[in-house]
Amino acid sequence: MREILKMRETQLAISIVVLIALVGSRAPVFVSSSSLGNLLTDSTLLIMLALAQMLVIVTRGIDLSVASTLALSGMMSALLAVRFPELPLPVVMLVAIAIGLALGLINGYLIGYLDLAPIVVTLGTMSVYRGLVFVLSGGAWVSSHQMPPEFIAFPLSRFLGVTNLVWIAGLTILVFWYIAMHSRFGRDLYAVGNAPASARYVGIPIAKRLFWSYGISGAVAGLCGYLWVARYAVAYTEIAYGFEFTVIAACVIGGVSIAGGSGSVAGAVLGGLFLAVIGNALPVVKVSPFWQSALTGVVILAAVLINARSGKIGGRQILPLHLNKADAQGSAA
Repeated sequence: MREILKMRETQLAISIVVLIALVGSRAPVFVSSSSLGNLLTDSTLLIMLALAQMLVIVTRGIDLSVASTLALSGMMSALLAVRFPELPLPVVMLVAIAIGLALGLINGYLIGYLDLAPIVVTLGTMSVYRGLVFVLSGGAWVSSHQMPPEFIAFPLSRFLGVTNLVWIAGLTILVFWYIAMHSRFGRDLYAVGNAPASARYVGIPIAKRLFWSYGISGAVAGLCGYLWVARYAVAYTEIAYGFEFTVIAACVIGGVSIAGGSGSVAGAVLGGLFLAVIGNALPVVKVSPFWQSALTGVVILAAVLINARSGKIGGRQILPLHLNKADAQGSAA
């Protein structure tokens, strides 16, 4: 029990509960079922993007273009729906995902196969993708009255009393949990982040793994692009401007190490939920938006310090590589 309480994820979950309780004691409306339901819905896009960012960060990389990919995919899906309103919604969503995947694979190719620095590549593509949003839209907005009704209605439509956004986020969490914990691909990403030289020595295809990790990040951003535009019923050139830093902050708060090799799905989810609680709670207690940004920054700095201290004390978690039986017997011999 003591070990469980010492876990970063447990402490973060307790902090979220305490924060909700404290805000609820001052503003009881915050803990009403409708308010908590809205909070959960509001956190979904951040959680999904944090999960995708986690896979990139554990490889010692970073994707600064995630918000720009979201914006470009969202704008393109909105323009497509307006131009071809008869298209089935699943087709529009698949197009948004495909656009995000293509943009992510561009990052992955430059980083994995050309061995360029992730921060430089994604900083550059962040500007390029954001510029394409303006070029392709002509700087114009796509408003709700231009979009087909089913395009707008889907994210907040309910199934069994829960919004589609929450169902999609829940499915995303399960998929990333399987990737991180039960797939060779996920284990290889942790190995690359912990010891790139050793990973290369044992035959892990590092370039291929990086290529697809950034591709997955782009695909998730593409899906979130459609969901963002449809949920807020507007598409414009500054969609999710600066949101990439919030996504990275969610990962850091959740214990994902910027140095790579360490991080969990639960941590990324709780980090996104924690920031969503702060974002929803501070306006309720009438805290200035300026203080909101400052408090978020303080939380991020505290998380970085905790991560650094934990790394010095216990070292980073190294997940075992997949070995077949012959390799394992050979190693034992």
